[in-house]
Amino acid sequence: MWLIKMIAAHRESVCRVLAHASSVRNAEQCFRARGGRCYSALRPSYELRRRRGESLCSAPVCSYSVSAPRRECEALVYRRHGDPAQVIQLERLALPELGVSDVHVKMLAAPVNPSDINMVQGTYAILPELPAVGGNEGVGQVLKVGSQVTSLRAGDWVIPQDAGLGTWRTEAVLNERTLAAVPSDVPLLCAASLSVNPCTAFRMLSDFENLQPGDCVIQNAANSGVGQAVIQIAATRGIHTINIVRDRPDLHKLTERLKSLGANHVITEDTLRKPEMKELFKKVPRPRLALNCVGGKSATELLRHLQKGGTMVTYGGMSKQPVAVPVSALIFKDVKLRGFWVTQWKRDHAHDREKVQAMISALCQLFLQGKLSAPASTEVPFRDYQTAVQDSMKPFVSAKQILVM
Repeated sequence: MWLIKMIAAHRESVCRVLAHASSVRNAEQCFRARGGRCYSALRPSYELRRRRGESLCSAPVCSYSVSAPRRECEALVYRRHGDPAQVIQLERLALPELGVSDVHVKMLAAPVNPSDINMVQGTYAILPELPAVGGNEGVGQVLKVGSQVTSLRAGDWVIPQDAGLGTWRTEAVLNERTLAAVPSDVPLLCAASLSVNPCTAFRMLSDFENLQPGDCVIQNAANSGVGQAVIQIAATRGIHTINIVRDRPDLHKLTERLKSLGANHVITEDTLRKPEMKELFKKVPRPRLALNCVGGKSATELLRHLQKGGTMVTYGGMSKQPVAVPVSALIFKDVKLRGFWVTQWKRDHAHDREKVQAMISALCQLFLQGKLSAPASTEVPFRDYQTAVQDSMKPFVSAKQILVM
């Protein structure tokens, strides 16, 4: 490196040295006399030119250029699966060179989601090759684009199109196809938490039942990121929501917060099994759609309250218990059981970028109109990642942990 810098800075003097040298050895002596110390690195090239009878001055010394130092980023890396608090480490990683179809992105913020934790633990449906950078969601700002990039430019805000990009890092070089643009005037935390939970809620409310204003949806895990998005999106469409949460000391506070988002009814899982539900269905119709993120008995109770021909969509299994379906629900109510995974939906529609972008645009408009907000969040400095990871795994934690770079 010293030699290359010196040659670049003293191109003419190097050529003069070589022009007056009668041999490779003489060239080396002249070079050292002028202050050179690393001539041996180029000796093979001059030996070849001497044997060919070529001028030593035409040797490729003068064609060397100084390259910029290789850029690095900080990243949260895990080299084995296990307890996130133990296996995640802050490391410095070299950034790859910017390819013609690549985008250099500075990450701005990235949440810690349950799926991120499961991926580190090694229990998620997809697992990146180890060592891996954590994080599947976040927002970044484009710093530079490759020569063939057409959909993005410097200054744009972008979010991941798919899972597994490793968003827990300060910078990244990614292919243009793996990113989607979002308006930069969307609030930072909204943009950072856009690509998973709101997209999941949007698709489940749109794709399984033709819901109309006045219809009803019932969901468990209503305090989750998806649950809060369901409440808000449903409210914009005039759809009633019955929201089930676990009993807790601050239940009244939680109930008020969910109702402030647009929830029509907030009840506990115990109430779901009581006769009071009959009174509730005198006020609202039985739900056409049930959204299950818990499994076990909670899912069975959701099925009991579906109207005939309704659909239950399972998108999570927090209880780690299977879904038990009463035979009567299948025979006499003809309920439909479906599953949903937003990662698979995005992969199935990777060829239809217009549909994906239309969903993102619709959600961004709701953010900008104040009709959709990010879940209650705690901003955590990137280097305090251990606090964010540990707090995200605590029970009854209402605030989503978001790493801010």
